[in-house]
Amino acid sequence: MILRLSLALQNAGFLSSVTRGGPIPPPMDALSTYEPDPVTQANIASRRLWLGLKYYNNEPVLSKMSLVSKPTKRVWMNSEGISQLVRGKDASYVKGLTNAGECLFVTTDKGILEARECAERKVGGMLLCRVR
Repeated sequence: MILRLSLALQNAGFLSSVTRGGPIPPPMDALSTYEPDPVTQANIASRRLWLGLKYYNNEPVLSKMSLVSKPTKRVWMNSEGISQLVRGKDASYVKGLTNAGECLFVTTDKGILEARECAERKVGGMLLCRVR
């Protein structure tokens, strides 16, 4: 799920790169052609995800990320509730998306989607995190 969320953050424009690798970071100049070592039983514990943060005017694009669902309290919402959140209204006890550039990621049976995509496709799911 971490890889899928990282790829969703990259698709939304918060991350510049998502690379699988080992304990040593991949070289930045050859990031697009980098091939990590294959995963085996001997090295599976040392596998890492290397995330490249995106910057705009020397400020990180991803400035704040907070969990909505926690392991002890999962928050599920249907498509109508997600549509309300996207329009800036509160649904249940979750605040609506009111700030510019704010995103809410939802895990659905179609994968991890941004809340606006869920509203378009009329699917519900578990709210994962809010990103600014």
